[in-house]
Amino acid sequence: MTCYVKNILSIKCVMQETCRGNNQRNGVKKVSGQQNQGQQQDVNQLIKVRHEKLADLQANGKNPFEVMKYDVTAHSQDIKTKYEEFEGKEVAIAGRVMQKRVMGKASFCNVQDLKGNIQCYVARDSLGEEPYKDFKKYDIGDIVGVKGEVFTTQKGEISIHASEVKLLSKSLNVLPEKFHGLTNTDIRYRQRYVDLIMNQDVKDTFVKRSKILTEIRKFLDEKDFMEVETPVLVQNAGGAAARPFDTHFNALSEDLHLRISLELYLKRLIVGGLERVYEIGRVFRNEGLDTKHNPEFTLMELYQAYTDYHGMMDLTEELYRHVAQEVCGSLQLQYGEHVIDLSGPFERITMVDAVKKYANVDFNEIHTTEEAKALAKEHHIEFEDRHKKGDILNLFFEEYVEEHLIQPTFVMDHPIEISPLTKKKPENPEYVERFEFFINGWEMANAYSELNDPIDQRERFMAQEELFAQGDEEANHLDEDFLNALSHGMPPTGGIGFGIDRMVMIMTNSAAIRDVLLFPTMKTLGGKDQ
Repeated sequence: MTCYVKNILSIKCVMQETCRGNNQRNGVKKVSGQQNQGQQQDVNQLIKVRHEKLADLQANGKNPFEVMKYDVTAHSQDIKTKYEEFEGKEVAIAGRVMQKRVMGKASFCNVQDLKGNIQCYVARDSLGEEPYKDFKKYDIGDIVGVKGEVFTTQKGEISIHASEVKLLSKSLNVLPEKFHGLTNTDIRYRQRYVDLIMNQDVKDTFVKRSKILTEIRKFLDEKDFMEVETPVLVQNAGGAAARPFDTHFNALSEDLHLRISLELYLKRLIVGGLERVYEIGRVFRNEGLDTKHNPEFTLMELYQAYTDYHGMMDLTEELYRHVAQEVCGSLQLQYGEHVIDLSGPFERITMVDAVKKYANVDFNEIHTTEEAKALAKEHHIEFEDRHKKGDILNLFFEEYVEEHLIQPTFVMDHPIEISPLTKKKPENPEYVERFEFFINGWEMANAYSELNDPIDQRERFMAQEELFAQGDEEANHLDEDFLNALSHGMPPTGGIGFGIDRMVMIMTNSAAIRDVLLFPTMKTLGGKDQ
């Protein structure tokens, strides 16, 4: 019995959480080194016993890992919500044993499946002598199949009177102590599988995330958008202001990047005559970690020919209302201390007017970069030498405006300096037809009337190359094939990118992006992820 030692290492962090929960319950504030050592020895012994149980099962021809399938006919929550349909009928459920009370000839266990949990009444007379002996040896965490009749106990709890309990998989590790669960956020993110077992609200969040994606697709499909896929490995990581991750393709001996955006390939498809396209996929940006940022995240971009950024605003309002109603059942969403109201028309305001409103600074009266920089110094806003008037306006916006945009708001008409892929406003070419969509002070989406003039686009790319040479590592690069595509003619087009993870955060009242990513990026511990 040497294989169990490796399993001890894999659950060390979880068992520390378990011990902490037990000590909190017993009123122990601090655990000494000697106590920790003793607790670890207890854990080691528990794991050893589980391995011995498995070896005994295998020796008696009852290896649970040889079970191939189990025919499930119902889930726990369905039985409870549709009790009148199930009462007195035989069902077969499968899930994980989360509680177990053995009382001589009759016992109870609680089985947890995808949708919740249900109590099972297990009696020797119904199960049989040998199967009941086997059941008594099952551990918390084991996965079982239960067949039996649905009934209500004298205490009024909907349950299953088991006629069969079959061990489908043996749990060789030990779950956290049930009264305190798994609360350490670092362990929760690193061992999401344990988090999902112990915290039903976490499971509910990711079920809701899946429904959000389903409803997005349904909404777009009904509007005749085509879902497509574009490359993840690219030679030119363009379409956004971000640093890419770099890699090397050995077969071609070429350096490549992980994409930072979906934009430039989707626009090529618009040129090719696919008038409405969208993609939902991972993008990768070599940036920091915080409550709103993860280096890989889910982005949805869509492009529609023969419309503009006003069309994208209308579509955004419709999309958010549809998803909220279908997934959350309401257009009023509780997020932290705020109620986000999606029912009325979303506010639309220009960036200049927003800065005037919240910073009491009117950039219509600022005519040169020198004036803008002087204004920035007066307001103690840091900037770089390469920054121009439009960059300074954006810095004012970030400093004074974003935090106030709690309710859904479209911030329109950005300066050209920060918008290299967007059409100029004909009446004022210092600004472009672009908006960012905000909720809770966060950017939720970014949209343009797409630039389709290949000559203008080349000039913008060259300006970006100059910025890169001056030290801007997030600047775009010249993309000759994309310019070649534009030269074939791209119709007037509206395009938008939605941050799916932030959308899920808002619709599940989740405080951090890691709470809505099944496997967020984590720093390795001691050279190895644990």
